[in-house]
Amino acid sequence: MNQLQLPIDAVLPELLESLRSGVNAVLVAEPGAGKTTRVPLALLDQPWLHGKKIIMLEPRRLAARSAAQFMAKSLGEQPGETVGYRVRLDSRVGPRTRIEVVTEGVLTRMFQEDPALEEVGAILFDEFHERHLHGDLGLVLCLQSQLLLREDLRLIVMSATLAAEPIAELLGGAPVIRSEGRVFPVATHYAKAKLSGPIEPHMARTIVEALRLHDGDVLAFLPGVAEIRRTARRLYEAGLPSGVRIEELHGSLPLEKQDAAVAPCSAGERKIVLATSIAESSLTVEGVKIVVDSGLMRVPRFSPRTGMTRLETVAVSTASADQRRGRAGRLAPGSCYRLWTEIQHPYLPEQSTPELLEADLASLVLELAIWGIQDPSELDWLTPPPAAAYEQAKSLLQQLNAIDNSGKPTAAGARMAQFGLHPRLGAMILQAAEIGETRVACEVAALLSERDLLPQERNVDIQLRLELLYRLAGRTERKGSNSGSAEHPSSGAAYRIMAQADQWERLVPKRASAVNEVAHNLKLPLGVLLGFAYPDRIAQRRSDGRYLLANGRGAVLPELQPLSRSPYLAACELDDAGTESRMRLAAELSLPMIEQYMASYITNEDVVEWDSQAQAVRARKRTRLGSIVMKESILQKPDEEQVADTLITAIKQAGFVMLPMSKQAQQLKARMKLMALAGEDWPEASDEALLESVGEWLKPHIFGMKSRSDLQKLSMLQLLEGKLSWKQKQELDEQVPTHIVVPSGSRIPVDYSDPESPVLAVRLQELFGLKDTPLLARGRLPVTLHLLSPSQRPVQVTRDLRSFWENAYFEVKKDLKGRYPKHYWPDDPYSAAPTNRAKPRNT
Repeated sequence: MNQLQLPIDAVLPELLESLRSGVNAVLVAEPGAGKTTRVPLALLDQPWLHGKKIIMLEPRRLAARSAAQFMAKSLGEQPGETVGYRVRLDSRVGPRTRIEVVTEGVLTRMFQEDPALEEVGAILFDEFHERHLHGDLGLVLCLQSQLLLREDLRLIVMSATLAAEPIAELLGGAPVIRSEGRVFPVATHYAKAKLSGPIEPHMARTIVEALRLHDGDVLAFLPGVAEIRRTARRLYEAGLPSGVRIEELHGSLPLEKQDAAVAPCSAGERKIVLATSIAESSLTVEGVKIVVDSGLMRVPRFSPRTGMTRLETVAVSTASADQRRGRAGRLAPGSCYRLWTEIQHPYLPEQSTPELLEADLASLVLELAIWGIQDPSELDWLTPPPAAAYEQAKSLLQQLNAIDNSGKPTAAGARMAQFGLHPRLGAMILQAAEIGETRVACEVAALLSERDLLPQERNVDIQLRLELLYRLAGRTERKGSNSGSAEHPSSGAAYRIMAQADQWERLVPKRASAVNEVAHNLKLPLGVLLGFAYPDRIAQRRSDGRYLLANGRGAVLPELQPLSRSPYLAACELDDAGTESRMRLAAELSLPMIEQYMASYITNEDVVEWDSQAQAVRARKRTRLGSIVMKESILQKPDEEQVADTLITAIKQAGFVMLPMSKQAQQLKARMKLMALAGEDWPEASDEALLESVGEWLKPHIFGMKSRSDLQKLSMLQLLEGKLSWKQKQELDEQVPTHIVVPSGSRIPVDYSDPESPVLAVRLQELFGLKDTPLLARGRLPVTLHLLSPSQRPVQVTRDLRSFWENAYFEVKKDLKGRYPKHYWPDDPYSAAPTNRAKPRNT
């Protein structure tokens, strides 16, 4: 059939030639060039395809369906014939289907079933610039398959705003083919000043103004559903012109509502489409000539530190802003209103951050394990996954029994991957199936995969959401089904949840499920189901009403509510802001439930630890789930070795203040340290060295002791002496004596408070006749002499006695003679008789 010429048609021959001579190509085509719908059809009859399928990946479900429908229509067919699509909860493929447009997660499930993709001849990655996690993973797996299994597999990476060279290098030096787009002129209007406060009032005013100034429909980009609905409310309050209707466009809408948003208006009608980033690329919203861009988008940010993901509102990249702007010029000249200033624009990031760098990597790690990869460095990545997030994902998968300690997938892990959802929820379904609760587990998994049915509800109890789901689906029990309530705004979501639960339930082996349901005939508490998926987020109530999570993090409920007094909760949604997480969704648990159903996560241990408040060793028997201590009792007969080791550890941490260091013991320790400083053949005797070896010289003497008060019974003087041999004791007494006999005959004690400067405090008169300062430690260290007056007051401090006699003595003598005239003050201290009296006996 005759088709309108599109810009992409001019470069198709070059693309086809590159794929005849090679296997990979990069196609950069501006918005409106036609790459999404023309390229797959152009490849269909290529001889190298050998009748095999073409798979095209689209980041978003709506774009995938729209592209498939457009291509099928251009062939005069319906989707499911030559061209089909596969997205979540909707599939149109048949035995004759040659082109399948799929969302990115579908490709990883295809690799699970057939790593060689024997029936596929080419894989196209459309809008790759969005850098979704499954897109990056899919490309890595394709390259690995191409390298090991399928040399003939063609790979084409396509985008409008792609940095092509790194991709081309990753694809082995693939050619880069560029196409100009068919975009009509778009007048761009910036805000006059930086906006403040909520975005919705600014958005509503700008939309109303744009409607007044221009013809055509409006496509407005907002970060999320909440902002969309608040903006819609303001627009209704502002009073729209007759014939103008408001449509929402986001991923949580039913497919028929998404189709209605992008469909052309009837004659005389105009529409305002309030959209998230879903409408950013690969999609033409019929009739749009005006774009109003908030400049914001909502992205998931994962924290390896907490193991939690939060949604964060961030500024769009310039690439995304250009994609959004281009929506106004797809069919005719248009206008774009940006709610940021022209000065702010250059400060936007050039490209969006790859999701791989900020996402929970549990699904990716499981897929790689199934592929046979334990170390991601074995693969060629455009952006390697962060090591911390990767290790955190491995730890979680081991906890969920999805992979073993070597990183290989378990049988349960392989089954989890088949569900195509987060491994946490897959683990929940499989564990629930073992006790006959497959259906409710599938419903809860689907419920958690959708947007909250009660977004404004402050009560975090997930039971409320499940009850609403059953009401909306017309179900009074967990089995059976009827049509949902069309009046409730969440009725479409309820339909999708039930449909998704049906799909997952079919993946669980019927035989095992049916047998168990008959055998048990129970209704499993929701808290137990959440515990299967989030064992690390089981929470124990503290005395002050706050909670402790099994992963060690603190958590609080946002306000007082029915669950606030529950001793245990299982939380499935929390934020990770601040030091404590705020619970968003949770269910009640009890200790008996945990003991019955979570036994594999529970450990029993004997704990011997130092109680710093009681200054004693405490021995306990503990039953715990992660950081949560569920039960504790006194351990009557703790292991003596453990008790002694705990005491030793406490002494090492606190130091010698824990031990009864008498004055004599302190002096001995100082003398030993001084001797060690003076001779290399002496053992280290600093506080640090003695504490480091305290287990060797002290531990044998503390068996039977449990507290600091017990330690006070020790004789530290004897223990420190016990570290020395007989020969070392003799040398210590000789080289670093406790006392020094001075010329007067007095035995004067040496003060070793400062081991590097020992002090001998002696009356000056007792040193007459002594020429030089006494030396310690093998003659290496002179004592510090504190020379005292007859009244024991220091008159001079010196380490050089000879210099004192020759220089300072005569001035000191003059002063002392005046103050102590009855005392003996000779002119020649070298020849004078020393005395410990006023005068020598013979004068």
